[in-house]
Amino acid sequence: MGIMDLFRGKAPATSSAGRAEVMASGAGYVSLDDPRLIEFLRDGMMTATGFTVNPETALRNPSMFRACSLISNSIGMLPLHLIVQETKEKAKDHPLYRVLHRRPNSFQSAFDFRASMQMRALVHKNSFALILRSTSIRTGKRTVSGLVPLDARKMSVSLNASWRMEYLYEPSNGPKVRYRAEDIFHLRGASIDGLNGFSLIEQAKEAIGLALSAELAAGRMFKNGTLVGGALSHKGTLSDPAFERLKASLAEKEGAENAGKNLILEEGMEWKPYGSNAKDSQMTELRKLQIEEIARVSGVPRPLLMVDETSWGSGIEALGQFFVAYALNPWFEAWQQAVERCLLDDDEVDIYEAKFNPGALLRGSLKDQADYLSKALGSGGHQPWIHYDEARDTMDLPEREMPPNPMMQHNGGPPLQD
Repeated sequence: MGIMDLFRGKAPATSSAGRAEVMASGAGYVSLDDPRLIEFLRDGMMTATGFTVNPETALRNPSMFRACSLISNSIGMLPLHLIVQETKEKAKDHPLYRVLHRRPNSFQSAFDFRASMQMRALVHKNSFALILRSTSIRTGKRTVSGLVPLDARKMSVSLNASWRMEYLYEPSNGPKVRYRAEDIFHLRGASIDGLNGFSLIEQAKEAIGLALSAELAAGRMFKNGTLVGGALSHKGTLSDPAFERLKASLAEKEGAENAGKNLILEEGMEWKPYGSNAKDSQMTELRKLQIEEIARVSGVPRPLLMVDETSWGSGIEALGQFFVAYALNPWFEAWQQAVERCLLDDDEVDIYEAKFNPGALLRGSLKDQADYLSKALGSGGHQPWIHYDEARDTMDLPEREMPPNPMMQHNGGPPLQD
């Protein structure tokens, strides 16, 4: 079977007449300009270690999977609201609010949609969703009613002569489809050409390949039982029967499940133990270094990749804030501006804006929150600068009637008299 056989949609016909008929019709074959073939040849990236790194193999590395899933799940779980710029209130009456916050399509929740779109943007450079529109009965205006994710590996992006984005998509079944910019929600991060983002997999391919090689080497050591702690010594020559018995005894003790079992020595042999060598130590350091490389590319702090090198206290809170500021904030802005660019009409851009609410990730301890809210409400003689219901909203509590406070008259009630 040739290399092109790997890209056939079905097995080729067995007879020569059948093969000729299939080749004449083109059925079951993939075109040379198919995005999947181009990705295989270009993105099936061979590394210096001999490993071919692609999204599937890269995400088998625990550190890379942790980094990508941490960013994707954080984007998925945080609320994304459409708000009115002037009043900062949620635009619940706008059809797009429900699409972003609750139900983007019939088969995904808002978490599923955002997490999967973010994961694709991290590993495939871009993520795309087809924009579904419907006509409003109340206003007669066409509004966004849903977002359906598209496979980023089957999409190519270009600029036409009018400097407008065009998207060419090749579905699994059927001919290629050309979409206008108005039809596609396009999420990307930092970019050189302005059309496609960067793939973390491509940027970290050598680090990932080295990490996979180190894991394979460690696995084979344990499988073959080569982590020996000494050598066998004999003053003379072993007899053939003794040598065969020794070989059989050693073979029985190969593998990690037999570690620690005693040897039966033949004809006065001696066991000479020795300590671990520098090569074993270098393997451990190498694996730690690869975690650091992946952390550097993804922006996720090493302790959040489960490398235990700091105390679980105020240091972790600071790292959480670092993660939000330098790993998530750029993606917050990418999402917010993609929503405004792709999903809002020209006459709505100056009225509405999309906003994430990262407050849950930035909250400190309960004591810190209590100190902050008490001062914000006017405790200790401070001038109050938030409402009582805003403080409750910060803690995700429902609104309730505000008790009278001599320093806060914004609820309409008279201040207490001495």
